[in-house]
Amino acid sequence: MEKKLTYLEAAKEVLAKTKQPLTFLQVWDEVVKQGIDKRLSSIGKTPYNSLGAQLFMNVKNKGEKADFIIVSKQPATFWLKSRSAELDNKKPEQFIQETPIKKPAKEKFNERDLHPLLVKFLHESEFNAYAKTIYHEKSVKNTSGKNKWDHPDIVAVSFPFGSYKNETLELLQNIDRPDYKLYSFELKIALNFGNLKECYFQAVSNSSWANEGYLVVYEEVDSEVLAVLVRLNASFGIGLIKLESEIANSKIVIQARENTSLDVETIDVLVTNNSNFRDFINDINRKIKAHYENIGEIGSSFDKVLEDDEFEKYLKDKHINKGD
Repeated sequence: MEKKLTYLEAAKEVLAKTKQPLTFLQVWDEVVKQGIDKRLSSIGKTPYNSLGAQLFMNVKNKGEKADFIIVSKQPATFWLKSRSAELDNKKPEQFIQETPIKKPAKEKFNERDLHPLLVKFLHESEFNAYAKTIYHEKSVKNTSGKNKWDHPDIVAVSFPFGSYKNETLELLQNIDRPDYKLYSFELKIALNFGNLKECYFQAVSNSSWANEGYLVVYEEVDSEVLAVLVRLNASFGIGLIKLESEIANSKIVIQARENTSLDVETIDVLVTNNSNFRDFINDINRKIKAHYENIGEIGSSFDKVLEDDEFEKYLKDKHINKGD
């Protein structure tokens, strides 16, 4: 069985054969061209960034034991330390002129492109929920940068009326207790130690008003990051959902802790500050007032749940391929 490589081992293979120092982007291009990427032990959505970070850390932290050296700084080009003597009297500028910089390809999709995936999962899973995207740019602009800590990416509500007997529904109406649950979701393409703290406490801040709050992630979560999320869940109650392009494979990884009482004051602030959230609450009120009858037929502004054929086309159009 062929040995799996780390990013640095892949870089060593490239730089052992190249005739001149390379930027980390050029190293990654060679890794792909030579098929070395097929031998990597793991790979994410932006592997060139992971490679670059590890190259810089190797030079910075290992000192005399570093495997690489930086030949030029603007842009930074790398070379094997073991080949230092081969540089002769060449100046760094020569390498830069001889080696054009190639920018990495744009991300295939962004976080908002994943919203229809979450909307479909919430509707077709145990949540059985209606979801709505909250556009931060529609919020009242009080303080620059504040809104992302006020509003989650997606909110949802579940009405479990359909599974109740008529007698139970009548009791709920008589005691003035409509049965529903409110959810808050913060959606990320990836979670790692670089963004974990901000993402998690953004989710904590954004979900204080809801019955349950979740972080939702598309890329695989490292086991060490997952362990931290489990510990944080014990203190703050935020759950974790692993989202897949194959919706049936999406799942709750960490169950959120339920808040039995709603933060009405925060709900009122959100209704005041964001028109999307105000529409969301209005839709809930209209469905409750409909006395639980034909709730799916009542007009609303909830996000559309794509049919399977529409969903397949959407994945293709956004380059969200199954197996990513």
